[in-house]
Amino acid sequence: MISKELTVENRAGIHARPATQIVKVAARYKSDIFFEKDTMKINAKSVMGIITLGATYRTKLTCICSGEDENEAIQAMTKLFANRFEADD
Repeated sequence: MISKELTVENRAGIHARPATQIVKVAARYKSDIFFEKDTMKINAKSVMGIITLGATYRTKLTCICSGEDENEAIQAMTKLFANRFEADD
């Protein structure tokens, strides 16, 4: 299991489109991927879960990956957050 703190850098925060991008990236990996904010822990493969975090501009989330491809998964999430949720498919 590995974790990393990620910051929401796009000014609109995480709404439906960024949540969908997160789920698309998370679905590529076999690892379990979760986000934590305060006392909430949600599955990164759930659009509704991600939206319920209420992550606005500059919100810090902890990304937790656990599984056989956890290193690749956390790198992909880090890149997605750094690119302000722009897909690079």
